[in-house]
Amino acid sequence: MTADRTMLLVGGTDQHLQRAKALGVRVVLFQHPDKISAYQTGRADALLMADYTDWEVVRPLAEAARQVWGFDVVVSLTEGGLDTAARLNAHFGFPGTRPEVSRRLRDKWLMRRHLAEHGQGRFTVHGERVTDRASLDAFAERAGYPFIVKPTDATAGFGLLKAGGPEDLPGVWQRIEELRGRRTDRGSTLFTVREFLMEPYVDGPEFSVEAFSFAGRHVVVAVTEKLVDETHFAELGHALPARLAPAEHDDIVRAVADFLDIMGVTDGPSHTELRLTAGGPVVIESHNRVGGGHINELVEAAYGIDLIGYGVAWPLGLVEALPGSPVAKGGACTRFVRRDPGTVTAVSGVEEIAARPDVLAAQVSVRPGDTVRPLRDNWDRLGFVAVRAEDTDAAVALCERLTEEVRVEVAPAAGPASAPDLEVAA
Repeated sequence: MTADRTMLLVGGTDQHLQRAKALGVRVVLFQHPDKISAYQTGRADALLMADYTDWEVVRPLAEAARQVWGFDVVVSLTEGGLDTAARLNAHFGFPGTRPEVSRRLRDKWLMRRHLAEHGQGRFTVHGERVTDRASLDAFAERAGYPFIVKPTDATAGFGLLKAGGPEDLPGVWQRIEELRGRRTDRGSTLFTVREFLMEPYVDGPEFSVEAFSFAGRHVVVAVTEKLVDETHFAELGHALPARLAPAEHDDIVRAVADFLDIMGVTDGPSHTELRLTAGGPVVIESHNRVGGGHINELVEAAYGIDLIGYGVAWPLGLVEALPGSPVAKGGACTRFVRRDPGTVTAVSGVEEIAARPDVLAAQVSVRPGDTVRPLRDNWDRLGFVAVRAEDTDAAVALCERLTEEVRVEVAPAAGPASAPDLEVAA
C-alpha cells in the first residue's frame, strides 16, 4: 500500500516509524535527542530533534515544519508524546484525541476527579492529593491501611509507595520529597514528578484491556491477565486471552467501554489497567496508547491484529475499522526475567530460546558486571520471553519454563541485606 500523505510523528520507537513507512507515508519525526536511533535517522523523511515535551519549543518548530512539509495529521503512540500530539492536532484543527482527554488520562488525579464529577465513582476509588506531611496522616485516618501513594503522571510503577501502617509514613514522606520536582531517573526520563495521589489499596486480580476506538466506537481487542506480586510494583508477566468466566469477561468489557466514553476517548488505541474486585471492575489507570511489556506482540500472535499498525494507519484513513471484538486463534504470554540482587557473572541461553518457532521474542538487557537491583518497578526487570501456543494455559506453561532456562547467573550482593525500598514497603 502507498499513500500520498505526510505525518508528523511525535516521539516513538523504531516500530512506530517502521509501520508508517510500510504504508508509504512520508514521516516528519519530532524526536527527543535522548531517544533518537540510527534507524530513525535513516528512515525519517525529515527529523526535528528537540525536547518534544516543551510546548514553547514544539509549537514554533511544528508550525515551521508544516509550512515546509505540509503534514496532514499529528500522531504519537508513546507516553511522553501523547499530550503534545493532542495539542498540535487541536492547534492545527486536525481530528484526533482532544488535549483535555489526553491530559486526564495521563493525570490519575484528573481522571478520578472527572469520573466523580460525572457520577461514575463505581469505576475507581476515592483519591486525594498529597499536600504536606499531615495529609498522609489525615488520609490514613479516613481510608485506613494499607494505602497507595503514587505520582499522578508517571508510568511503569515508578515512584509507587505502599503505606502498610503508621510506621511507614515518615519514609513515604521522605521519598515524596526526594522525587517531587525531579525528572524520573529510569526508563521514561522525559517526565517530571510534580504531584502525588493517595488512594486506598485495591484488592483483586489485575487485568488490562487492549482496545481501539473508531470515531467513538470502542472495540475491545483483548483482555490481558497480569502476573503481579503484592510485595512490589513490577509487573512480572502478561497472558492473553485472560482466563475469565464469561460473566467476568463481559463485566470488564462493558466497564471499559463505559469508562472510555466518559473519559472522552474517541479514536486510537487504549490500554486500561484494572482490578476485578468483589464489587466489580475498578480502573487503576488508563492510557491512550498501546500497552507496554510486549503486549502488542501478544495481541498480534493471539488475534492477528497489530495495534501499533492500526494506531498509525487509522488517523490517516488507511485502514478499515474493526467490525467488533476478534476471536482468539491461540494464546500468548510474556514472562519477565528476574534475579536476586547482586552482580551478573554470566548470561547464556537467550539465542537458543529466541530461535524457537513458538517464541515471539526473547531478550536479556544485562551483561556480566552489571548490577541487579532489588525489584521495585518495571525498570528492574532483566529481560523477557514471549511465546505463542494453542491456548493461554499452554502459553503460560511454556513461557514460564523457557524463562527459567534463560541463564543469568548472579553473585549475591556482599554484606547484610539493605532495608526494604520504600517502593516495596508493606
